[in-house]
Amino acid sequence: MADSEIRDSRLWENGELKINWVRHHTPLLEGLDKEFKESKPFKGLKVALSVHLEAKTARLCEVLADGGAEMFITGSNPLSTQDDVAAALVHEGLNVFAVHDATPEEYERGIRRVLEIGPDIIIDDGGDLVSMIHESYPCLIEGVIGGCEETTTGIMRLKTMEREGRLKFPMMLVNDAACKHLFDNRYGTGQSVWDGIDRTTNLIVAGKDVVVAGYGWCGKGVAMRAKGLGARVIVTEVDPIKAMEAVMDGFRVMTMRDAAPVGDIFITVTGCEDVVTKEHFLAMKDGAICCNAGHFDSEVSVSQLKNMAVRRRQARKNIQEYELPNGRKIYVLAEGRLVNLAAGDGHPAEIMDMSFAIQALSAKYLADNRDTLKGGALHNVPEEIDREVARRKLADWGVTIDTLTEKQRIYLFGE
Repeated sequence: MADSEIRDSRLWENGELKINWVRHHTPLLEGLDKEFKESKPFKGLKVALSVHLEAKTARLCEVLADGGAEMFITGSNPLSTQDDVAAALVHEGLNVFAVHDATPEEYERGIRRVLEIGPDIIIDDGGDLVSMIHESYPCLIEGVIGGCEETTTGIMRLKTMEREGRLKFPMMLVNDAACKHLFDNRYGTGQSVWDGIDRTTNLIVAGKDVVVAGYGWCGKGVAMRAKGLGARVIVTEVDPIKAMEAVMDGFRVMTMRDAAPVGDIFITVTGCEDVVTKEHFLAMKDGAICCNAGHFDSEVSVSQLKNMAVRRRQARKNIQEYELPNGRKIYVLAEGRLVNLAAGDGHPAEIMDMSFAIQALSAKYLADNRDTLKGGALHNVPEEIDREVARRKLADWGVTIDTLTEKQRIYLFGE
């Protein structure tokens, strides 16, 4: 029987409905599932996974399990775990340690439970598993073949560990794969952030001033969708090149200090901390809405807002109202956590089909090359994996493309 720590095992049927819907809209994972069932690339391996625990992640877990992996699963954010999905995975016989709205203690316990089994492969989203195993379980590091990191924030943490000489096993930079960040980060984040905002607030976007903090691939997607919804978009940046991109894409660019009194909706997508702080809250309009689409809940400084508010209350599900000394009210969505997952269902299934195909194939790459990938190095996803995922996706769409003739190949690349 599966080991687990979940909210309510009786919720499994609703979770299974969600996973079934995903199965019908993730053809790349479906194809890999059939292949892995035959080849069993993860036979005898234990996989520790910490990713936002909803239906698309559940499908990835099923694919890895069908490939022979013994799965140990937890969430990567206290508010993004869906209890019915967790129950469905336990019903299927997988090991799950995650609950929605977890306390800090419950969240940490989930991380520890999936590490204490001594994983061979780690699949991380934000770096909590990798950080914890290095800090608290160094005795288990020797048994780790390697890991895969899903998101920008996690890669930032990994690069710091590598630079400081603290990373002790190879990590695949899944987020940096073209078929991940060009589509997941841009189109997935762009749509899912607005899904979360719209379903939570039930307010119109058209005609409003939307401030997007950060113009990386996620910020580009959020700004593009805001423009499509009829908003006037302002971008704040610290990188002069990205700021130029935003200007040439047709957006206003200014500092957060200048944007604070203008914006109606503020969305942080930076991976940094203290992007929206006390001075900005005091300058905002009455009724301004703040939310975060970065991995950690430190971009909108909710702690500063709590300290300065004269009163606060829940205005609506996933909306907290803070009244400031000046009488103005500021609204924060999903406690400043990832709005697209804490107040929504995350990225569309078709987008995560590509991202999780990259994850599955990168994990297989680690398993296949366990004898040659050594030491604490960061590895880009091999180009052949990226291109294989792209080819499969085009085939699913019924799209064919040209191929180079031999003469053209020689012209471009030489003999």
